Formats: sequence, C-alpha cells, structure tokens
Amino acid sequence: MNCHRRRREMMKWQKIAVVCLLLFASGMLFSSCRVKGEAEAFRIEARAVHDSALTVDTHIDTPAHMLREGWKIGERHDPSQRESGKIDLPRMAEGGLDAAFFAVFVGQGERTPEGYARAKEQTMSLLDAIHKMAEDYPHLVEIAFSPEDAYRLEKEGKRAAFIGMENGYPIDTNLTLLEEYYKRGVRYLTLCHSRDNDLCDSSMERQSPEDNGLSEFGKEVVAECNRLGIMVDVSHVSDKSFFDVLQVTRAPVIASHSGVRAICDTQRNLSDEMLKAFALNGGVIQVCFVSSFLKKEKPNPERDKALQGLREKYGSRRDIKDEVTLAKMREEYEALMEKYPVERATVKDLVNHIDHVVKLVGVDYVGVGTDFDGGGELDGCEEVSQMSHITEELLRRGYSAEEIRKIWGGNLMRVFGKVIQIAEKSK
Repeated sequence: MNCHRRRREMMKWQKIAVVCLLLFASGMLFSSCRVKGEAEAFRIEARAVHDSALTVDTHIDTPAHMLREGWKIGERHDPSQRESGKIDLPRMAEGGLDAAFFAVFVGQGERTPEGYARAKEQTMSLLDAIHKMAEDYPHLVEIAFSPEDAYRLEKEGKRAAFIGMENGYPIDTNLTLLEEYYKRGVRYLTLCHSRDNDLCDSSMERQSPEDNGLSEFGKEVVAECNRLGIMVDVSHVSDKSFFDVLQVTRAPVIASHSGVRAICDTQRNLSDEMLKAFALNGGVIQVCFVSSFLKKEKPNPERDKALQGLREKYGSRRDIKDEVTLAKMREEYEALMEKYPVERATVKDLVNHIDHVVKLVGVDYVGVGTDFDGGGELDGCEEVSQMSHITEELLRRGYSAEEIRKIWGGNLMRVFGKVIQIAEKSK
C-alpha cells in the first residue's frame, strides 16, 4: 500500500515537473519570438526613417573603378569580391543612398607645365567617365547640379550623381580652369590632398615644418568658388589653412570626409576649436568611414616592419612613374594588408564622432562622407548596400527622425543651397 502511494506521488511530481518544463520552454520560446519580433520591428522602423531622408554621401572614390576595363557601375557586383568595389548603382538603391559626390581625384604631382598637363588630362578622363555613367544608365542615374536636382531625382527613383574635385592641383595656377571644371559639373573643391600645393598647405606631409596656410592664389580660388557656386572643402588642409579659409570665404564651407580630433587625435581630423568655427561659419563636417580617422590603431610591429620593407624596396609611391611597377607595388601592399589586417572601426565608432559634434555645436553641422573606394569601410557597414545600419544606430541613441534627416542630407543641402544663393547674388 505504501509502495503504491509512493509511486503515485512520484508520478504526480513527474507530471508537475514536465508541465513546468513545458511552461518554461514555451516561455523561453515566447520571449525569443518577442525579442526577434521587436528586432524586426526596429529594423522596419529604421528603414522607414532611412527611406524618408534624402541620403547624401559627400565623398566616394568610385570614378577610379569606372576607368577600369570591364567594370560597369550599372551592374551589381558581389561585395565579397575585392575587385567589386564598395559602390555600384544597384547597391546604392539597396542601401537607400539617394545621392553621392563622385570624386575627381588627382594625386599631387610636380608643379611644372608637364605635371599640370597630366593632371588636367586625368581630370578630364574622370569627368568623362562620370558623365558616361549618366549616358549609359539614364534610367538609374543623372548628373546633379543643385539641391533641387537631388530632391527631384529622389522622387523619380534615380540616383543623383554630384561631382566633387579632390585636390586643387588640376587647376594649375589658372582660375579659368576652375570655371571650366564648374561647367562640367564640379560642385565642391577639396583645396589640397596629402601634400602642399599652390593653394594651401596640407595637414600631412608638408614641404616645410612651418604651416604657411592659404596662399595668395588660394585666396583667389576661394573667392572664385564663392562666385561660381562651388563649395569649398577643407578636408585634408592644415590647421592654418582652415582658419585662413574662414577668414576669406563669403559662404559656408564643408569638410567632405573628415573626423573629430578629440576622439581620434590625428592632424587629418578637426579640433573642437575648428568645429566651433565651422558652426559660426554655418558649414558642415561630413564624418568619414576611414578607420584610422575614427579610432586609434593597435600597434602591430610585424606589419610596420613589413611596410618599411615595402618602402625600402619601391621607394615613395608618388615617385613611381612606371605603371607596371606601381601595379606590382599595389599588389604587394594589398597582400601585406591581408596578412596583417587593420582592425576596422565600427558603426558605433562612427556615430561616436557624430555624437561629439552634436553635443559640441548641435545637430545642424554634421553629416556623412564615407570615402568608399578610397579607404572607407566599417565593421557593420562595409559597402553601400548596408547604409541603413547607420540610421539604426542613430535611432538606438535617441536621435529623432527629423535629426536623422538633417544628418543624412539636410545639413549638406542647406549649405549647398546657401553657396548657390551667395553666388547668384554676386552675378
């Protein structure tokens, strides 16, 4: 009797245990489904906010790819393949990127008649490639010249292709060339690149330890940009050059692809003093995706030693004239970087820079300029189809839809419109 009672008691508790386990499991399943459901709802909300904005990237180096034989920007390229690049028109649509400034980049060369002639030739080739893109894919993209063009094309479901010139070197010392480039669509001018030129001193690799800032010819170039309606871009310029520009410009300026020096201490980034001056000028800093501008790199002695060996083997890249040698050096450099990869900055690192600008001077003075195809890529936003991940992080941090629309394009278009308005008044 007692034996039967104990067995019944045991069976009862076993049933209770099974019920409890089932309830626990169903609760876990429900919780998991709820979390997944909330995550999906958040992504849908973020994409809706993203699609409601005019999204503008102020700096991509994709035109260099467009000169490659067989590479077509109107076709979708597999992001996992290195030769695919970071941007093409189908992936721009996937990532909800409405407009981009295609960079006409010519590296700083010799300031001689021969050097200037080569720079102009390269510039024209890049401009031709950008215009050919619009001719080849009129149903997908159109060359844009104003904020109104961008908003119109967004409604039509096309990409807006603006043109920016990175480095004033192709201007030679001839202001009439600047107007010629303007007529071909150039709407911002990055005054210099990584070396000094006739316009100003660079933030990197200056010819002299002393920062001489903006030259007299540089002042003329800034005035001509104001007259024509070209935005002056202070990315890459030295600190003195930056403040000299603000002294002479009649219009707000931009930094098309830069970062915040208080977070990542490099001369290529802007100090808090410079950011405050930006706000007073009414300009905008576009935060870029280059990891070394977003976070301090971890030391890697083996990589440093290998890079030094490459420099000793080939010398300075800018001194290599032979294209075959240059291609070989690039191939070895890429292999080296694959072997010793740099830790990429994350989407969160990028938004940390945006946060800093917003807290320091306000949400009206910051935007996005990826530098895709020029070294820009993030862990979490490696190429253009993933652009909405930036919007997701902004939403997580409490930015409103209206603030996000300002960051993605509203601020830049405000500056662009003001530059055009000032130019029209001077005519």
